[in-house]
Amino acid sequence: MTSMKILIVDDSITIRRIISTALKTVGYSETVEAANGKEALAKLENGNVDFIITDWNMPEMNGLDFIKEVRSKPMYSSLPILMVTTRGTEHDVIEALQAKVNSYIVKPFTPQELKEKIEGILKTVQVNTL
Repeated sequence: MTSMKILIVDDSITIRRIISTALKTVGYSETVEAANGKEALAKLENGNVDFIITDWNMPEMNGLDFIKEVRSKPMYSSLPILMVTTRGTEHDVIEALQAKVNSYIVKPFTPQELKEKIEGILKTVQVNTL
């Protein structure tokens, strides 16, 4: 498995741990965490993130605004983003896709679902591993 740094963005430390543990069980051990979009942008600037998993509902800067900010920067235009959230209405999914997330999972989820979503995204996106 290729080494890939995954940024996990969620205001709940418990959810970040669940996602991190799920990622480790399916072969992705390198993670970095942020509690909101503002913190996530700083972590992104600090380096070499290959994939983002973000929640929607967070204080300071929510996931949707974070995604829009990331996508506004040309160097991150093809960075894979998976939204993991409790918001599962059709309107929410459409709004997230319009903000250019690559895929969407509604909580709760299994490690296998997470793995399948990540692999599906990676098949359709050229991951920049420079």
